Amino acid sequence: MKPVYAHVDRAACIACGLCQMLAPKLFEYDQEGIASYCPDENTGTVPLTGEQLIDFKLAYRRCPTGAIQRSEQPFTQA
Repeated sequence: MKPVYAHVDRAACIACGLCQMLAPKLFEYDQEGIASYCPDENTGTVPLTGEQLIDFKLAYRRCPTGAIQRSEQPFTQA
């Protein structure tokens, strides 16, 4: 199985709360309610474990704006 990396595009997040409801160990919010991926501080540089991937897929598929992103390669910081 190829590795999966996760990241939240915070500019696309609408603070709906769905990701944290579906995967509370993976997502957290700032004071404005904008989500970030917490296992690697939203850098997208640490692959998900098999256990994390199950919950991640639920949140990823249900995100109404597509703010939750995934990749088979680590995300790079712009």
